[in-house]
Amino acid sequence: MRLAGPENSATVEPRARKYKCGLPQPCPEEHLAFRMVSGAANVIGPKICLEDKMLMSSVKDNVGRGLNIALVNGVSGELIEARAFDMWAGDVNDLLKFIRPLHEGTLVFVASYDDPATKMNEETRKLFSDLGSKNVKDLAFRDSWVFVGAKGVQNKSPFEQHVKNSKHTNKYEGWPEALEMEGCIPRRTMAS
Repeated sequence: MRLAGPENSATVEPRARKYKCGLPQPCPEEHLAFRMVSGAANVIGPKICLEDKMLMSSVKDNVGRGLNIALVNGVSGELIEARAFDMWAGDVNDLLKFIRPLHEGTLVFVASYDDPATKMNEETRKLFSDLGSKNVKDLAFRDSWVFVGAKGVQNKSPFEQHVKNSKHTNKYEGWPEALEMEGCIPRRTMAS
């Protein structure tokens, strides 16, 4: 029988344990841990973390003004592709080409930065609605929005937050507060 002595007790029980992506508790088995933050005004870029891997961030230099979208395999949790779409001066057709051909079970992580909506059209809003978004229909200039949806979902996603741009409630001059969202997403099974 071996007893843990004081010299190695620090490795046995770490203080203030953080779990994947900084979550306060571990996710159940067969769930993917995620944490995402929308951009703050037009200064601090958004972040998308999944299973302790940073998929998108300013440090990775793969975020930009507009919608920051990471496509993830819902079975394996592997990143398929991550891209930023400028919704102020960009071409909405680039976004449509990106989200139209999604396969069943693909997870879609979206974090806004600066302006998520100016170039949005009806088709774009319908595609995000079909992925489970409740708020995309009301998304407007400089709103903050974070959303996780999936191709083939039957219901609206529980993973969505939206703050309107309003000069009466904005945290920053001209922009609402940044949004943070974290949670555990059930892995898709091969059968579904």
